[in-house]
Amino acid sequence: MREKDRSSGTEREVAGLQPDPVIEAYKRDIDRTLLRENLKLTVEERFLKLMDLQRFAAELRRAGQRAGQ
Repeated sequence: MREKDRSSGTEREVAGLQPDPVIEAYKRDIDRTLLRENLKLTVEERFLKLMDLQRFAAELRRAGQRAGQ
């Protein structure tokens, strides 16, 4: 059974497992603050943000097509 207190290490370390070097290498390049902020949103808020991003991407695509003509 895993310990609840993780202040001394990652979940894998607390469980007695060695950290995976590949995962640790990727974690260096991830801004986990953005993940935490996104997880504070409701599912509906996340979908609304996704739809806004999709609209923006479509707008950029159209602008690129107009510029290439």
